[in-house]
Amino acid sequence: MDIKKFRVEELENLCGDIRTKIIEVVSHNGGHLSSNMGAVELIVAMHYVFDAMKDPFIFDVSHQSYTHKLLTHRWDKFDTLRQKDGISGYTKPSESLYDYFVAGHSSTSISLAVGAAKAIRLKNEEGSRIPVVLIGDGAMSAGIAYEALNELGDRKYPVIIILNDNEMSISKPIGAISKYLSQAMAGQFYQKFKRRVERLLDYLPESAMYMAKRFEEGFKLITPGMLFEELGLEYIGPIDGHDLRAVINTLQTAKKLGKPVIIHAQTIKGKGYIKAEGQFEKWHGVSPFDIESGEPTQIKKTQKSATTLFSEALFELAKEHKNVVGVTAAMPSGTGLNKLISEFPDRFWDVAIAEQHAVTSMCAMAKEGFKPFVAIYSTFLQRAYDQLIHDAAIMNLDVVFAIDRAGIVGEDGETHQGAFDISYLNTVPNMTVFAPRDEVSMKYAVEFAYKHKGTCAFRYPRDSFLPCSYQASPFELGVAEIIKKGDSQKLFIGFGNGVGRAVLCEQLIDENISIVDLKFVKPLDKKTLKKLAEKHKEWYIFSDSAKKGGVGEIVSGFLADEKIDGIKITSFEYPDEFIQHGDTTKIEESLGLLPYQLAEKIVKK
Repeated sequence: MDIKKFRVEELENLCGDIRTKIIEVVSHNGGHLSSNMGAVELIVAMHYVFDAMKDPFIFDVSHQSYTHKLLTHRWDKFDTLRQKDGISGYTKPSESLYDYFVAGHSSTSISLAVGAAKAIRLKNEEGSRIPVVLIGDGAMSAGIAYEALNELGDRKYPVIIILNDNEMSISKPIGAISKYLSQAMAGQFYQKFKRRVERLLDYLPESAMYMAKRFEEGFKLITPGMLFEELGLEYIGPIDGHDLRAVINTLQTAKKLGKPVIIHAQTIKGKGYIKAEGQFEKWHGVSPFDIESGEPTQIKKTQKSATTLFSEALFELAKEHKNVVGVTAAMPSGTGLNKLISEFPDRFWDVAIAEQHAVTSMCAMAKEGFKPFVAIYSTFLQRAYDQLIHDAAIMNLDVVFAIDRAGIVGEDGETHQGAFDISYLNTVPNMTVFAPRDEVSMKYAVEFAYKHKGTCAFRYPRDSFLPCSYQASPFELGVAEIIKKGDSQKLFIGFGNGVGRAVLCEQLIDENISIVDLKFVKPLDKKTLKKLAEKHKEWYIFSDSAKKGGVGEIVSGFLADEKIDGIKITSFEYPDEFIQHGDTTKIEESLGLLPYQLAEKIVKK
């Protein structure tokens, strides 16, 4: 959609149409609502002032990029948002040439912009191309953002960064003075005046220059952009991010400066849908809902999610043991720690989008005799892998990693699938890796983790556990559990939620098949596996994890090390590819991992 010839009034009407479209589709498909509703004018202005095909448009996390998608030839396909084979909820270059980079994790945008700016300079394209970043204030809590700002302020590459502040945390104390100053600072007159003053300072005598510098420093103290100015970036704002004319004028001013610029725009989350306007976490990522009432339209599951089970078990543990502490990185409700943070504010923390800091800070607490639980998504633990090794495992500290969203997470797609944690944890010395399979074993897992000496991690799925009709037993280090003994040559080995998948699959096959809950992949129960190898020669692995470096390869490695021959292993783990977005059941069906599909494969062998 070419909007460069639109009048401002027409653009404002377009913003209304975009909001209507977003509400209609997200209410049906689910997705990120409030962040997208709040960023409409900012993105429309970006497309009006810049060229999205030529200028790198870099959306941090990119969960707020729906307006960008609607403006780049995806309006008619937008109804497929987050559906299998449909439009992704994040930017995706394979989906559109207008999407500069894949995103899904926070705070990478400014680093990408710096890299793009370096390339533009080396290609002698400065003046014709400029990276444009849209980043939320929450993403500014991660260290990588400041690493990038540090270099950008030093190198002075032309980059425009729009700071979408929907918390008003940066400028709230400034009030009316800040508003007045920001309006002046956003204008071209002020920018020209400032450049002239800077040139004048070069010709002033030392005493006069000293006074002028002091005045400039004092002036900065009453502006909210002091931090960015000190880092060497031009600061403009705060401006009203919903005043389309003001945003356009500001972007046009910034475009002419030829230097790194931070534009501080204040917006309202959920703008245009009154029920979602403001700081309501439940409207950030939503399931399908009724537009009129705002109530969810999907039938709520009666079975508790694995996250809820973990939260309840940890809550009871924390009540009993005062040395239990915990942390999450900006996911208090997602990991179930919100209740513990509320009840025990001195012992449980949300440290914002700072996974590395979260892990290392808990390592120091373990050193001091506390028992930290790091509640974190599988995909986000990847961001703190060095800290897991360097700060936790080398000293074998008593840190527990409670890994949520293990396995396929559905509509969020390849940047969020929890496929790799087993593969990357198994390589770490001193690490113990285990998994519960149901409600009872989750309680046992939390209890075991508390008592365990050394670094450990346990994983569990996003939703409810698959049903498992066999009574769970407490965890013992490195001990598997034979939950069903059969006389078939076949052996089903399940790990975590894979146990339920094995049980469901076994029920569809007319054979008396043995089923084992592996419980631990590190350390393995070698004694039990050796005994099972004497009777069962066909081993089938069930685990919601990547095949490469996964449970099947771990078990195969054990057989090779022990020189046990004659065992045929078939792994029903994920193939060596990034798993796309879509409804979890449909994705599993496309991968051939539903119980009936697995049963058919086994019977045919």
